[in-house]
Amino acid sequence: MPALKVLALAGLSVLGAVSALQDSLQRPLVNVTHAPAIKPKPLVDSEALQASISGDKLLARAEELYEIAKLGEDEYNHPTRVIGSEGHLGTLGYIYTALARLGDYYTLSKQLFPAVTGNVFEFRLVLGHDVPESAQAMGLTPATKARQPERGDLLLVANDGCNPDDYPPTARGKILLIKRGSCSFGAKSERAGHAGAIAAVIYNSDRGPLSGTLGDPSAFHVATFGLSGDDAAPVVAKLQSGARVDASAYIDATVDRITTTNIIAQTTAGDPDHCVMLGGHSDSVAEGPGINDDGSGTLALLEVATQLAGFAVHNCVRFAWWSAEEEGLLGSDYYVAALTPRENRRIRVFMDYDMLASPNFAYQVYDARNDANPVGSQELRDLYVDWYAAQGLNHTFIAFDGRSDYDAFIRNGIPGGGIATGAEGLKTEAEAGVFGGTAGLEYDPCYHQLCDDVANLNATAWELNTKLVAHSVATFARSFEGFPERTDEGIQVAKRGAYSRKTKYRGSKLFI
Repeated sequence: MPALKVLALAGLSVLGAVSALQDSLQRPLVNVTHAPAIKPKPLVDSEALQASISGDKLLARAEELYEIAKLGEDEYNHPTRVIGSEGHLGTLGYIYTALARLGDYYTLSKQLFPAVTGNVFEFRLVLGHDVPESAQAMGLTPATKARQPERGDLLLVANDGCNPDDYPPTARGKILLIKRGSCSFGAKSERAGHAGAIAAVIYNSDRGPLSGTLGDPSAFHVATFGLSGDDAAPVVAKLQSGARVDASAYIDATVDRITTTNIIAQTTAGDPDHCVMLGGHSDSVAEGPGINDDGSGTLALLEVATQLAGFAVHNCVRFAWWSAEEEGLLGSDYYVAALTPRENRRIRVFMDYDMLASPNFAYQVYDARNDANPVGSQELRDLYVDWYAAQGLNHTFIAFDGRSDYDAFIRNGIPGGGIATGAEGLKTEAEAGVFGGTAGLEYDPCYHQLCDDVANLNATAWELNTKLVAHSVATFARSFEGFPERTDEGIQVAKRGAYSRKTKYRGSKLFI
């Protein structure tokens, strides 16, 4: 067929198609189904968000989390969600999957970071003829040589053991007794190692027991114990009188470096220059499943994040699930250290939710004041106080001393605070009269133990405090009106402030 004829026919075909399309556009449409208009979400409202919180849903999540903790049984012989365990990996997967089901309401991110984890399998300390009951292996302590008992004379270190001059040449081959104070336990253990000691015992300057951590590992750390002031006093007196005390120290432990993960979820809507941020930690200690510590905070945040997805927000909301809190606040420290100055200023306030369902609970509010902390911390404290009062409930203030993941935020100029229900402290008679429960018993008798399971939760306190979490989110997601602005000067003031001088904790354990 001649090429001219083919082109002509092709042209007719194209013209015919165009004509047919024009005709179809001019004809009325019939039998067309329109997609329903998407109904806009209502602006978040505190009462509505609180009403969406159900104790039954929280308990159902707790049962799921306990089943996840059982994934750690093969390695630890009991349920646990300690970092590096299958139980913790399962926890991270559970959180991320639940958030991903909410579609594009949140932008999700995983922040990987290096962490240190330790496990003490056995330990024993003998001083003279006595085995002190208060003796505890320090967190992140190395083992004794070849994981075998080491024997040597006990030597009392001068002063607080913070200077090289406190350790005489005779320290080599000895077990050193060192008083708590001035510098970190890790620094004391390192000094002991430099001096050639085979082990160190750090005793409390107060009467009570000493549960501490050595912090970031050092090649010079030696096997290190904590000891109560009561158990140490007669031994110190003997040594000061010139008497000889022989000792035996044994620790079987591991210290490992691993990679773990923070999970961050930020609303895609809302002003990104004005973020309300809140967090809890996803890990437990090795000794148990951690369903109250901090499964209660983890799941409260997850349920509030789920329910918030039904609302619009004016300001961005950023949820965080920190890893390695129990190893010394490692996840939150890493996150804040990685913030640029601009990203730091975008966080208007950080709220910490750690242990919200202790069985012998008190409604505790961190006593964060503007005179010692970034301005805005006291306004957050008062928000909690006002909410409890509006419910006809009492509250008590607790020390703002670095025990949880607010620490890095406060140190870097970000206002912060939070609520809790109590850990190993004893409930007073006055508190029992106000909150009920048993005076003289720990707020959480299963704190850092195997029995921190679903039965360890006070459902009433948990549901109520989760509603308070919802209230705090809704308040700032709507507006920061009346809340102090962030300033560069405020960051510098916070770094020079009183807060950092009074903190003695790295997570659950003393470090100084």
